[in-house]
Amino acid sequence: MQSCPPLGMMPMFIIPLLIIALHVSMIRYVALWFVFKKAGEPGWAAIIPVYNILITIKIASKPWWYILLFLVPVVNIVIAIMMLHGISKNFGKGGWFTVGLLFFRTIFLAILGFGAAQYTGTKEPFQG
Repeated sequence: MQSCPPLGMMPMFIIPLLIIALHVSMIRYVALWFVFKKAGEPGWAAIIPVYNILITIKIASKPWWYILLFLVPVVNIVIAIMMLHGISKNFGKGGWFTVGLLFFRTIFLAILGFGAAQYTGTKEPFQG
């Protein structure tokens, strides 16, 4: 019978994973900050939990009430994909970039935020 490693060894595995997760999330928020700035929105909005979703909906040129659809199971997945596609389209990218945003969000947000992509979407307030 095989035994589990002693509890004293757990921090040896968990702490490096937490450090890596912290760095990845910091990169994601900084990249989102730059994406917001390119879209003409305040960068600080990237770090405010629900407000950043509203701004993301605005950048994707979707109506403000899409945030309510995030409360419906399964529908929220479809809405998230539609938002990612709207962001890709408004930055002049195609469908494959949407797939990249879906599966490798941190990397593709960094490409949008730090790269040469320009926001070409509307500057109007939320549609409704």
